[in-house]
Amino acid sequence: MVDDKRGPRAGKAARAAGTRGKSAPAKSAPGKSGTGKSGTAKSGTAKSAPGRAGRVGGVRAHLGPAPEAIGPDEAQAIFEALRAERPDPRGELDWGSPYTLLVAVVLSAQATDVSVNRATEPLFAVADTPQAMLALGEDRVREFIRTIGLYRNKAKNVIALSQILLDRHGGVVPRERELLETLPGVGRKTANVVVNIAFGEARIAVDTHVFRVSNRIPLAVGRTPLAVEDGLEAIVPEAFRQNAHHWLILHGRYTCKARRPECWRCPVAAWCRYPAKTLAPEGAGVPA
Repeated sequence: MVDDKRGPRAGKAARAAGTRGKSAPAKSAPGKSGTGKSGTAKSGTAKSAPGRAGRVGGVRAHLGPAPEAIGPDEAQAIFEALRAERPDPRGELDWGSPYTLLVAVVLSAQATDVSVNRATEPLFAVADTPQAMLALGEDRVREFIRTIGLYRNKAKNVIALSQILLDRHGGVVPRERELLETLPGVGRKTANVVVNIAFGEARIAVDTHVFRVSNRIPLAVGRTPLAVEDGLEAIVPEAFRQNAHHWLILHGRYTCKARRPECWRCPVAAWCRYPAKTLAPEGAGVPA
């Protein structure tokens, strides 16, 4: 969100006028339009200019007049187009069992899949079960994952969740999202990823890419991941539910990027209502 803060001159003028919420007209500097940092006249009212972008729920999102949400027919067309582009979408983390998937997703928080895979390849070679991970110990785990952000806390969580899996679940990763969410380092997104990929449940995990793409198109508008998840559950056709978050993650990672979405080559541009679409760079081929 944009925080509309009036400058000191506007504040002094308002106190001099003895009013609240109304400021005296601010003097414009030569060659300037007399607008403040928020891009609006210093009248105490904040209005979002069309085409501007700000942050919603920690993710960049358009702050102009909200486009009308798409309907079921358009959602169907969008996922058909995403499926045509990637018929068999896959997550990009390397794993070999529900346990190694769980550990990899926990490690992937605020880290790239590439960096996680680079760390887990040697780690999983020596510890791919809760028992082996506990035998390895927190200090050794920390050494394996030290190239990943927040590695100290993540190593602690990996050891703690491994112990809980042995103590309460017989060393087996539970299939229930609610039980997964009781493990250290496991939130709703991580739990959704595990039950979707490891156990085949049609859950939609909302990460930063899914959040951004959903608000931009907009498939589902929300200020929190949970609100977006609920919106997607309502709009995504059943036939696409299993792979929906894979398509949206990969689309956000490689096409609908945060800073400069590549709208000129987007397979769903015909249905997307994001108003600040980017043009093709000079010399780039535009898909027919």
